[in-house]
Amino acid sequence: MPKDKIKTVYVCTSCGEVSPRWLGRCPSCGEWNTLVEDVVRETRSKSAPAARSVAGIVSSASAKRLNEISAADRESRIRTGISELDRVLGGGIVLGSVILLGGEPGAGKSTLLLQLCGALRDSTDILYITGEESTRQIKLRALRLGVTGENVNLAAETDISAVCDMIESVRPQLVIVDSIQTMQCAEISSSAGSVSQVKECTSRLMNTAKSNEIPTFIVGHVNKDGAIAGPKVMEHIVDTVLYFEGDKTLPYRILRAVKNRYGSTNEIGMFDMTQTGLHVVENPSQMLLEGRPLGVSGNCVTCTMEGTRPLLSEVQALVTKSSFGTPRRAASGLDFNRVNLMLAVLEKRAGYFLGNLDVYLNIVGGMQLDDTACDLSVCLAVLSGMTDRPIPDDLLAVGEVGLGGEVRSVPNLQYRLREAQRMGFTRAIVPQHGLSKLDRDEFDSMELLGVSSVRQAIALL
Repeated sequence: MPKDKIKTVYVCTSCGEVSPRWLGRCPSCGEWNTLVEDVVRETRSKSAPAARSVAGIVSSASAKRLNEISAADRESRIRTGISELDRVLGGGIVLGSVILLGGEPGAGKSTLLLQLCGALRDSTDILYITGEESTRQIKLRALRLGVTGENVNLAAETDISAVCDMIESVRPQLVIVDSIQTMQCAEISSSAGSVSQVKECTSRLMNTAKSNEIPTFIVGHVNKDGAIAGPKVMEHIVDTVLYFEGDKTLPYRILRAVKNRYGSTNEIGMFDMTQTGLHVVENPSQMLLEGRPLGVSGNCVTCTMEGTRPLLSEVQALVTKSSFGTPRRAASGLDFNRVNLMLAVLEKRAGYFLGNLDVYLNIVGGMQLDDTACDLSVCLAVLSGMTDRPIPDDLLAVGEVGLGGEVRSVPNLQYRLREAQRMGFTRAIVPQHGLSKLDRDEFDSMELLGVSSVRQAIALL
C-alpha cells in the first residue's frame, strides 16, 4: 500500500516560489515577509499507474492533428446581457472557463455577479455558492437590486467537496463561488484562506468546471498591496483574471482584465455605482469630462487608448511656490517617475525652471493613465499652471515626449482624433510624424496642429 508522507514547505504569496525553510526575503522575487507555511502530501508507490487522471477523466494519451479538429470544437460563448462585462471578457463567457474576480472590499464584486444572475435568469441555470453570507442576506441584496429569477439556485456552503458534489448533481450552466478564501478542504488541516486551502480549492473547482464544461466565477479577496490574496499559482490556474478598480469614495468603477486566454487584456469596462447597483457607462469620455471647468489654467485634455476604446481624460496641474528647500511633487493617476521625467524635459529642453515650485498632478475621475501619449498634455498642463494662462477649452493634446524634447508619434491616432471630434473638440496638437498617416478629409471640422518638439507645442498656446 502506498504511504503518504506529509512535508512542510514555505510558499511565496507573491511569485509562488517554494522553499524548504522559512526566509525573511523571497530568493526569487525579492519581496519581504511573503513566505507562508504550506503542507504537501507525497504519495510513495512502487509502480507508476498505467494511466493518469486529468480533470477526473482517465486519459489514453492520444492526440489530434490541428486540421482534424472540427469547427464544432471551437469556443462557445454565453452573452451576459451586460455590455461592459462582455467587452472585458472578449465577447461573452466561454464554456468551461474559470474566471477569477478580484477587488477591494466594497468595490462591487458581489453586486456585479448578482446582477449577472438577474441578466441571465431567463436563459441560464445558475448555482450561486456563498461562503460569507447566508442565503437570506443574498435575497435581501437581490431585492434591493431588483434581481428575481427562478433559475438562480442559492446555497451557503464552505466545504469544497460538498460544493463540487452539488455542481455534479445540479449540473448548472453557470457557477458563482463567493469567495474562494472561505472555501475549505477537509483533507487539509490548515485554516480556510491559507495558501494550501486556496490552492487546493481552486484546483478542484477548475477540474469540475473543465470536466463538465461549466463556466465558473470565483471571487477573490485582495491583500494590502491590491493583489489577489493567496498563492500566485491561483492566477495561473484560472483562464481569466478580472480586477475591479476605482476609488471607493467615487461612484465610478473600472473592470479590467489582467489575464484572458479568450480575449484581449487591454479592454476595460466602466460602471457607475448607485443605490440600485452597477449601471453601464455607455459614454465614458462624456462622463470623465463632465463638470470640466472652462477658462481655468492648469487643465489639458488628452486621449488614451484602453484596448480598442479611446477615452478622453482631463489632466489637472497645480503649480505653486514652494515653502521648503526641496519642492514637492505629487501625482494621482499618473506614474510618478514619468512625471519627474516630463518636469526635467521642461527645464532642460524648454527653459522653464521648476526647482522652487511645487507641482501637483491629478487625473479626474480616478483613472490611472499609463499611456505615453499623455506626455504632451502633462507638459502643457504644467506650463499652463505655471504661467497661469488657460489652455483653450476646445483644444486637445496627444503625443509622447522624449528626453530630447521631441514629440513622437503615438499608435491609433486616428481613433483618438475621431473620439475627440465626436466630443466637440475643434483643435488638436498632434505629432508631426503622425499627420501623414491620417485622412484629412475625415477631420474636416478639426484643425490639426502638427508639432515635432515641446517648444513648438508651447508656442501654439
